[in-house]
Amino acid sequence: MGFIAISSLVFLGGMYLMIAFAWWILQIIANWRIFIKAGEDGWKSIIPIYGDYISYKIAWQPAYFWLTLVLGIVSSCLQGTLETNDSLMISMIIVLIKIILAIISIMYSVKLARAFGRGTGFAIGLIFLQPIFMLILGFGDDRYYGADK
Repeated sequence: MGFIAISSLVFLGGMYLMIAFAWWILQIIANWRIFIKAGEDGWKSIIPIYGDYISYKIAWQPAYFWLTLVLGIVSSCLQGTLETNDSLMISMIIVLIKIILAIISIMYSVKLARAFGRGTGFAIGLIFLQPIFMLILGFGDDRYYGADK
């Protein structure tokens, strides 16, 4: 009985990995196509930090990418010090930084939707179901209208 249970779990785990890998490949292709629609080279989408920089350039302004990068690094460093020091002030600063990052992320989604001629409903979809709506942008007939400054 144990062999059947273990083999079933291995089979289900393998199926999950195959589906996850296919989903990951679809996301890469969609991002590649979004970059091409925006007039950028598709390969830029697969470079980790550079791809995010270009995404902010496509949708909004690169300055906000640098702001999110710096705030993310500061938040991570503060969380590292929080483990050794229980300070309410550091906790409040971390929460404030995370709120700022969430607001910037929401604004980025709205700007990305506008850059491709989509409205508020699509922006809400990008906020809550970003992988699915990125697939829609990548594989749909949307045109790039330019960054919304």
